[in-house]
Amino acid sequence: MEKLNILGTGFAMATKCYNTCFTISDEQEYFLVDAGGGNTILTNLEKSNIPISKIHNMFISHTHNDHILGSVWIIRAVAQGILNNKYEGNFNIYGHKDVIEAIKTISFLTLQSKFTKMFEERILFHQVTDGYKTNVLDREMVFFDIHSTKLLQYGFKMNLLNKKTLTFLGDEPCKEEIKKYCYKVDYLFHEAFCLYEDREIFKPYEKHHATAKDACKNAKELDVKNVILYHTEDKSLETRKEAYIKEGQEVFNGNIYVPDDLDIISL
Repeated sequence: MEKLNILGTGFAMATKCYNTCFTISDEQEYFLVDAGGGNTILTNLEKSNIPISKIHNMFISHTHNDHILGSVWIIRAVAQGILNNKYEGNFNIYGHKDVIEAIKTISFLTLQSKFTKMFEERILFHQVTDGYKTNVLDREMVFFDIHSTKLLQYGFKMNLLNKKTLTFLGDEPCKEEIKKYCYKVDYLFHEAFCLYEDREIFKPYEKHHATAKDACKNAKELDVKNVILYHTEDKSLETRKEAYIKEGQEVFNGNIYVPDDLDIISL
């Protein structure tokens, strides 16, 4: 069965949960999407019983610290596994040109040469461009520019092995230019920074983010079956799931997921 392991759900400055990242898997191999901002990525992988040896593909959506810095810890763990003969095959890193440049720069500044010398030998970088198509874990996928208002950022659409479709939009609301990748998909990952009723408290629009209501309005317009809300504020974790779903149900009749860190969603 294909599933999502949610490793983090919070925004950049979250301290009560980890930054947003997750894996897509069939429990044999795991595709890591973003890595959060620190080595808690390793903690949450361990808590989720996901060994580094089963991660051979990683996508980083953009260069903000809460998405990219955890990737250096993944690289170190992979490289250490290679040195210890506990990691078979190559590790593939997908990202746009700025992401790849940033990961390499941070790695060369912070990792020992015994790790970085594996770049382009066992740790491979794949630069994605708008409309770039490839196969990851036998799943067809296409990467696309989300037309960010802040900096270059990419999302993707994936055809799952169970014939369902999944689109990940990064951490900004769905733009008109990318609706073609979202229309009628089975699962839509859409950021929801806060409740609409709390917009004056958290100022989502000033941060180029959406509310739970906005995200679910988009899900309805796009005729998706399931919407997954993530990249939220962390002041309401105890009530977040119930409150976000309740607000979303006012405008969307499909399934609404508001996962907590370490939750599992069966696809």
